[in-house]
Parts: sequence; structure tokens; C-alpha cells
Amino acid sequence: MARQLSALDAQFLNFETAANLAHIAGLTVLDPSSAPGGVVTKDAIIDLLKGRLHLAPPLRRRLVEVPFGLDHPYWAEDREVDFDYHVRELALPPPGNDHQLGEQVARLHGRRLDRRKPLWELYLIHGLAGGRVAIYTKVHHAAIDGIEGAEVLAALMDLTPEPREVEPDETPLEIAPDLPEMLNRGFTRLLDNPSAVLRFIGSAVPRLDELPVVAQIPGAGMVARIIRGVGWTGDTPGPELPDLPRLTVPRTPFSGPITPHRRFAFGRLSLAEVKKVKNAHGVTVNDVVMALCATAVRRWLVQRDELPAEPLVVGIPFSTRGEAADDSIANQVLLATTTIPTDEPDPEVRLSLVSTAMAAVKERFSVAPATWLLEFSQAMPAALSGLADRAAFRLAARTVPAMNLMISNVPGPQLPLYICGARVLAQYPVSVITDVSGGINITVFSYDGFLDVGIVVDREMVPDVWDFVDYLQDALTELMP
Repeated sequence: MARQLSALDAQFLNFETAANLAHIAGLTVLDPSSAPGGVVTKDAIIDLLKGRLHLAPPLRRRLVEVPFGLDHPYWAEDREVDFDYHVRELALPPPGNDHQLGEQVARLHGRRLDRRKPLWELYLIHGLAGGRVAIYTKVHHAAIDGIEGAEVLAALMDLTPEPREVEPDETPLEIAPDLPEMLNRGFTRLLDNPSAVLRFIGSAVPRLDELPVVAQIPGAGMVARIIRGVGWTGDTPGPELPDLPRLTVPRTPFSGPITPHRRFAFGRLSLAEVKKVKNAHGVTVNDVVMALCATAVRRWLVQRDELPAEPLVVGIPFSTRGEAADDSIANQVLLATTTIPTDEPDPEVRLSLVSTAMAAVKERFSVAPATWLLEFSQAMPAALSGLADRAAFRLAARTVPAMNLMISNVPGPQLPLYICGARVLAQYPVSVITDVSGGINITVFSYDGFLDVGIVVDREMVPDVWDFVDYLQDALTELMP
């Protein structure tokens, strides 16, 4: 039987507009010299995909809508995929530098995926300086989260220039339910909805200080602490959770609503140098990454005389994929919010403050993972959730944004990989910006001794995105022992 989208997965479909796009992507830069004939071709990519599509199931799944929007859609698998549609080819004009590549990726990233087909596209990009080639791959966020996206790419990669042998596909196809079954399931979920609401209230009220926007209401944190202390039923105290700061989101030049237009920049940081800073200050690699991002954003704001007096609020995705009981849910990522000390002028103090804030967030999630988010999504009838998701986005963007920006750090393999015999030189993430999360997203992926950084911004809000690449490197140099 086909998998059904969870309410959280469906939200990534519901909030999409011309400006708010919900696909995530990766830019893979290759050295083709080790590939057969020293080239990577579209035909070679298609042959690779044909033999390994079963290792990356999201690439052969298409949406099947439930009539009248009565329930969340299903995924149905296609054995045959139209590779001529999904795999495309283009070339940069000379000289094919990184800025040109970034502009091309930004254009591709600003286009919606066709929901009538499996929700992915792959572009083979020729003409890069130095004889390199690149592959830009985007997949809808309803089908994968950041961790599973890395796993999909890994299915197409090899440890040596010689492709590994892959067992043929013998798994049965996932087929969507027929119309009567869809309607029956939809009505059953609708009848169960009051129970879902009660489950949500019981789990979410003690965690009001974690809810974006709601946490900013005066008294929300106090109510949450009281409820946790006495227990929702009045006789069983809730878990002891570390307090979170009240998050007041200051206005910045990159506060929403965003436009449909993107810019993209990318760069690399030495993982060895980041680890030197980590060891010298007794923090984690992720703490250093967050501090570098805080410094880069602070410098960008200072240059424009736009630095708020308050620290910025950042959204940080946390994967629960290793702990989740339901592996049928595509998105197993929780979003935490905390402050980054952009108001602090001393870089070492900034790093210390970041480390303290991140430790509180990690402790909070380790004591009691915030599963309320999924229950919140499930608590609303599917027929209404799309309208509610879009209305909530519009309201938050125009009144009280949930955060200023997003920062994500995804661990990756520390050894060289190959695609079609060509060595992977770098793997830059290309992520999501929205009205609610702000016009900047900085995502980091570690690969083969480097931190590969991808920065997606709204073109109108942040026209000079490449400055961030320099600011990140300067911030690392500033902290080096």
C-alpha cells in the first residue's frame, strides 16, 4: 500500500506560493577527469539513475490527491520515470566562474516543481572554469527532509571511480488506494479529529515557550512552566525542562514577506581549522558554525547600519530520524528556535554565548523531544489545513515573524565520493527561504575535510549574497588560536 503524507509533510505543499517554494536541493561539483573519456554525460546520469532508482524511492513517487481535499495525499510509485523530463542539461557561458554558477542555480531554484510528476529535477551543468561540471538536484520538501536528501544523493554516489554493483529492483511498487478506500480513510480521520485536538492540547500547552510566535506573547513561558510543574492532570508533574529565553524577533532588512527571486552563493571552510577553534574553546563543531554565521550576519548588518540592539532569532532544524517510530514519514525534523548574539561585539564572547544557547536547546530536546509539532499538524482536518497553513504564513510574515533566518548544519561523509566515475569535489546545500523564516538561509554540509556552505537569499533583500562567503572566512580566521 502506498504511503500517505503526514500532516507535517503536507504542510510543505500547502504553504507554497509563487514566492514560498518548498523544495530543497544540492549543488554537486565534479572533476570529470576520472570519468570514462574524461566527461560526464546526460546519458551516463540517466543510466545511473535507471539502475539505482529503487535506492532512492522519493525519486519515483508521485502525488495522488484525495478528492475534495478530504485527506492528505498519497504517494504512488512509478516503475517507469520520464528521465528526459527530469534530467536536463545546460552550459554556462565563458568564463564559467562561481558567480555565474550561483546565478544559474538561483534561477533554477526559484522555479516550482510540477506536481503532476515525481517531485524532482536534475540539471547537468557544463562549462565551469577548470573543466569542472556540476549537478544541481532539487526534490520537494514534502518528499524528503535534509537528512534523507543527503541519503538520496548518497545512493547515486560510489566510493571509487568504478561504480559499484547494485542488485536489481525486486521490491513491489507502492500503489495508492482506490477511490472508495481513500474516502473511507478520510472520513475516519475526520471523525477522529476531536481526539487529535485533545492529544495536541495535552502535549503542546506545557511547551508553549517552544511555539514560534506564541512564545513571544508575555506570560506564555510562565504558563508553560506552571503546567509542567503540576502536570496536565494535576497529579503527575511534567518533565524538568531547562528554560528557554523569550524570543523577541527584531526587524531586519531580510524580514519577510519575501519575493519569488533568489540569489545563491557558496563557499568552503576548512574542517580542520574549525576543529582547532572547537578544541581551543571547549565547544562543539556546531557551536563554531553557529558563531561564524552570527558573525557574518552581524557584519552584514553593521555595514548597512541596520544592526538591531537585540539578538537575532534563528531557526535550527533538528533531525529525529534515528529516534522516530514511524519511518513512513518523510519529514522527521523538528525546528528549534533560539537567539544568536549578533548584538555582542566580541567574537570570543559570541562563541561562548552561542555554546550556552545551543546547550540549552539540546538539553531541552533530549529531555522531551517536541513531538507536539506533528500532533499539532494532525489535529486539524485535512480539508482545512491548507487554508490554515497559508493564512498562518501570511499573518506571521506581516505581523510577528517567527524568526529572522535559518541556519542548518548537516553532517556528511569524510571521504571522497564519485558519480559516474567523476570525483565529487564539493557538495553545496541549497535550501529554503519563506515569509516566516526570513530572507536568508545558511546551510552547511560537511564533506571530505571541508564544510561546504550554501547561502540562499531573497534577491531584493540581500543583493550582495557573496559578501557572506568572505565574512564567514574572516570570522573563522578571527577565532583561530
